Amino acid sequence: MAVRHASTSVHPGTFGALAAAAHGGPCVAVTTLAALLAVALDVGTASAVVVTAAVLAGQLTIGWGNDLLDAGRDAAVGRADKPIATGALSRRLVQHCLVAAAVACLVLSAAAGWRSGLVHVVLLVGMGHAYNLGLKATVLSWLPYAVAFGSLPAVVSLAGPDHAWPDWWLMGAGATLGVGAHLLNTLPDLADDARTGVRGLPHRLGEGVSRVVAAAVLLTASVLAALGPGSPGALTWAALLVVVVLAVVAATGRGRWPFRAAIAVALIDVVLLVAGAR
Repeated sequence: MAVRHASTSVHPGTFGALAAAAHGGPCVAVTTLAALLAVALDVGTASAVVVTAAVLAGQLTIGWGNDLLDAGRDAAVGRADKPIATGALSRRLVQHCLVAAAVACLVLSAAAGWRSGLVHVVLLVGMGHAYNLGLKATVLSWLPYAVAFGSLPAVVSLAGPDHAWPDWWLMGAGATLGVGAHLLNTLPDLADDARTGVRGLPHRLGEGVSRVVAAAVLLTASVLAALGPGSPGALTWAALLVVVVLAVVAATGRGRWPFRAAIAVALIDVVLLVAGAR
């Protein structure tokens, strides 16, 4: 695991610190996936903008809520990449930003339509906060990710003019991708989490088994995304072949290669998911 405990914390100003506290990378990744799905599902420009903005606001609340709740734990293990824990960012400012984002999330979700809004607030954002509030420390730590990622295509499609639910395989691919994302996201923090009493599913499985399970569920997501739409072309079969090879590396490789291979599978899954939604 890479060394994460530096003696100083580098945050270029308040905006950078707020982005770090919001888990900027995952926040942008989920928001981008929502935007790509909105384009692929052809929900219309206005709906695409509104639902993407709603997802962004919701993800901000989840990220800031997580770091507010975990500030004590992060400080205890010396997490220099956590601006609230290091004192580089005011708790009060983050709390105000969280409230503003929550209001924006509710307003934008309602603007996307009651169907999309309800699914977004309850199944996506709600599950994110349920994870933060305690599920992450249980054997059901994977469940919020499965429900949230599985419901994301529905949040987007229900915002369209037809208010239609997405195909089952699209939601299934999203759910399995979410479980894989949970396992990958947790692996770098297993030691720190263990020191502060967090024992989710990856902690109980251990790093080696978690890598294998992550590879398996990401491979499942690939198969669903590739074969769900029917009549896969040559490029899709080629992508699946690459995924199989990468999954083997993720499950059996050494050093950092398993983690890198699993990340590559997740990226291919996203491409297949968006392509299949068209």
